[in-house]
Amino acid sequence: MEYTYDYLIVGAGMSADVAAHGIREIDASGRIGMLGAESHPPYNRPPLSKALWKGEPLSSIWRASAADPLDLHRGRRAVTLDVAAKTVTDDHGDRYRYGKLLLANGGTPRRLPFDGERVVHYRGYDDYLRLRELAQPGRHIAVVGGGFIGSEIAAALAMNDCRVSLLFPDAGIGARVYPQALSAFVTGYYRDKGVDVRAGVKVVGGEVDAHGVHLVLDNGDTLAADALVAGLGITPSTEFAARAGLHVDNGIVVDDRLRTSAPDVYAAGDVAAYPDATLAERRRVEHEDAALGMGRQAGRNMAGADEAYTQLPFFYSDLFDLGYEAVGDLDARLSTIEDWKQPYREGVVYYLRNGRVRGVLLWNTWNQLDAARALIAEPGPHDAASLRGRLPR
Repeated sequence: MEYTYDYLIVGAGMSADVAAHGIREIDASGRIGMLGAESHPPYNRPPLSKALWKGEPLSSIWRASAADPLDLHRGRRAVTLDVAAKTVTDDHGDRYRYGKLLLANGGTPRRLPFDGERVVHYRGYDDYLRLRELAQPGRHIAVVGGGFIGSEIAAALAMNDCRVSLLFPDAGIGARVYPQALSAFVTGYYRDKGVDVRAGVKVVGGEVDAHGVHLVLDNGDTLAADALVAGLGITPSTEFAARAGLHVDNGIVVDDRLRTSAPDVYAAGDVAAYPDATLAERRRVEHEDAALGMGRQAGRNMAGADEAYTQLPFFYSDLFDLGYEAVGDLDARLSTIEDWKQPYREGVVYYLRNGRVRGVLLWNTWNQLDAARALIAEPGPHDAASLRGRLPR
C-alpha cells in the first residue's frame, strides 16, 4: 500500500508522541502518520525501571495522544528512505510519502554474546512483561551492568523479593558518573540491601537452558541464576539514516532546529546528536527530558515554527530509597566538588572543567534544577569556595 502524509514520524515512543503534539500546536489539520516497530501505542519508558516496580498500575504508562487525526502503523519498521523522492518504505513493503519527516527511532539495547528465553536485554514494554514473569519472589536474577539502567533494575528486583547478583566491570556502581567515594557508598548500600554486587568483572560467556542461566566471568568464576537482565545501554539506530546519506556521527547529526543534513528531515530523542546551546558541544542524551523537549521542538519546527532547541535536559534515578536529579555533563573524569549536608545521603556534587561548571548532581536534593541550569550557564571561573553553599542542600 501507499500512504501520503504532511508529516511522517518514524518511531512511536515518547519523542514521536510529543512531536505530534508539537505539530498540532502549529498545524491543526495536517495529516500525521507514525511508524512504530513495537505493537503498542506510545508509552512512557521510565516507569519500566522505576514506578511499575513500586506498585504503580500498568495502565499509567500509556500516553494519551491529542494529535488527532493521526495514523499509527504499529509493528512496522522503516527500512528505506529516499530523500529525493521523499518516501519511506517499511519492512512490509508499504510506502509512505511525506512533506516533512521526523526520525525518532531511538536505539537498540547493547547485547551479550548469548541469548535465550531466560535472558532479557532490557529496553521496552515487552521486556518489562517478560522480566515480571521471570522475577518471581525468591528467584535469583543476575543483572549485568552497573550504570543507569542496571542499577535501577537491580534495586527494583531486590525490592520485589528477588535474590539479585549485580555484575559490571567498573570499580563500583555508577563509577563513570559518581565521584569515587559516592560510588563506593552506593556499592556498599546495595550490599547492605542484600544485593550480591560483583564489581570489576565481565561476563565472557554463558549458557541458557530450561532451568536457568549459567555465566562465565573473566576472573574464572561462574554464576548460576534463574534469569538474567542486561542493562548495558543502547546503540542509536542510525543505520536507516546512514543508508539514505544523512550525516551520522554517534547519532543522527542535527542543527539547532533539529534538522538533519537532508531537506525536510528532522531527528529527535535518543538517536539525535544535537548542538547543546549551554555546554557548547554536540551531545546525544538518552533521557526522558531530552526526548520530550526535542520531540516537541522538532514537531513545532516541522510545522513551521523555526525555533532553536536550547534546553539543557535533566535526568533522574531511584535507587532503593536514594534518589537524585541531575543536569548537564556528569562525568567522573571531570573535577568534582562535593557539598554534603549529610555525607552521601543529601547534598550536591558539582562537575567542573577549567573552572566552569559542566554538570550538577542533586543527591536527594530537590527543586533546584533551574538554579543548577543557571549555574552551568555562568562562565565562571568557579572553585570550592564559590560553589559550596551555592545551591541549597
